[in-house]
Amino acid sequence: MTSSADSAAPPEPSLWRHRNFRTFLIGQSAGVTGSSISSMVIPVIAVLELHATTSQVAWLAFLGLLPPALLALHAGALADRHSKKRQMITGDLASAVALATVPAAAALDVLTLSQLMAVAVVQGAAGVIHDAAAISILPSLVDRSLIQRSNSRIGALFALSATGGSNLGAALTALVGPARALLGDVLSYLVSAWCTTRIHTPKTDRVQAEERRLWTEIGDGLRYVRGDERLRTLTLVNATTSFALALLNTLWALYLLRTLAMSTTAFGVVLGLGALGAAAGALLAPAFARRIGPGPMMLTALGITPVTQIPLLLASPGLGWQIVIGVALFLQLACAGAAGTTQRSIRQIITSIHMQARMQAVSTWLTAGARPIGALLAGALGTWAGVRAALIIGACLLTVPLLVLALSPLRGLRHMPGTPPEPAPAEELPLPGPPPQVPAPGAAPATDTRRESSLDGGAT
Repeated sequence: MTSSADSAAPPEPSLWRHRNFRTFLIGQSAGVTGSSISSMVIPVIAVLELHATTSQVAWLAFLGLLPPALLALHAGALADRHSKKRQMITGDLASAVALATVPAAAALDVLTLSQLMAVAVVQGAAGVIHDAAAISILPSLVDRSLIQRSNSRIGALFALSATGGSNLGAALTALVGPARALLGDVLSYLVSAWCTTRIHTPKTDRVQAEERRLWTEIGDGLRYVRGDERLRTLTLVNATTSFALALLNTLWALYLLRTLAMSTTAFGVVLGLGALGAAAGALLAPAFARRIGPGPMMLTALGITPVTQIPLLLASPGLGWQIVIGVALFLQLACAGAAGTTQRSIRQIITSIHMQARMQAVSTWLTAGARPIGALLAGALGTWAGVRAALIIGACLLTVPLLVLALSPLRGLRHMPGTPPEPAPAEELPLPGPPPQVPAPGAAPATDTRRESSLDGGAT
């Protein structure tokens, strides 16, 4: 029954009228669109233009994933200490410059796989610098009561942007060639940087640098995550998911383009279908979380994900199997979108504002650290046992995050957690400790509940 107080409650404000959020979303969506162009085009350049072997494809993936594993903790500490806006712009501009060298080298007919690998390293480093600030800036742009809805919109729009990027990448590849198609991604970085300059952040975005060493602040972030079971569990779920997906994704393009003889156009369309699934999952996640609870919803999504790999493993060349693979990818990324946006919202809600970037950096560090290992393992398994056998092992590894969540108290979480108390002013901040504990599963929800987010590192 609805009380009179509830009936008189004012309607929730529209996020689309929130200028800061709208500007942030436009800029980051442009970046996602461009990154999807690169995700589709770079494997095509490596496999079809530069004739990369299975081992070389694995090394290209490894080098692109290595910088986040090495730099995530530092980038997170810097984002909590200095201006997040400046850090985002620096990452965007560095990525634009590095990526622009690929079409330039191709035009001069001097493009090599070594250059492609060097660009992957620079982009990986610039990306982690940007993302550490971009992911953690949201709680300073919108009220915490809007985080759940904000992450839902972000997840959905990012997925749609990825769909458009994949299809645009396929179209540009057909029209101007794969190397020149990367200019679309260069432009997207410039748009993202410009939009970031238009965001007005509160003074809390720039924390006064203390006399403490950077490594001390990194240690605070590690202890903060380790000290809370919810953060620890969700971070481990992310890391194990990323390891399995790194193994699968390293060989996925090679398998579809070479073993299944999929055309570049069909490849782009399949990627686009997957992105539509991620959008659907992000949009539907709040409703499912309210109906069955965030814990059971994430558990269900993680349980479906390994099953979606079966069509890929059974497929053979032909249009029919291409359609089946596209549908399976749609379902897989719908589960990823629902689980990813939910777990990120939980982590953002329960984390103090002055620890947001370092909390996220710990997750990025572990998930990013798992990816290069997964990529190298994919290369070794693909060379030794064959690509299909490696994909089977990757599909089996997707059951590990399911077990991690199933063995934790979060499996029964029925409501989103409440907001942590606001920290003291910067000059009075104590040494960060673990965040307050969420009520036991099944307990009454806190007054303020919010929700989810987007893709966590693609596993997220």
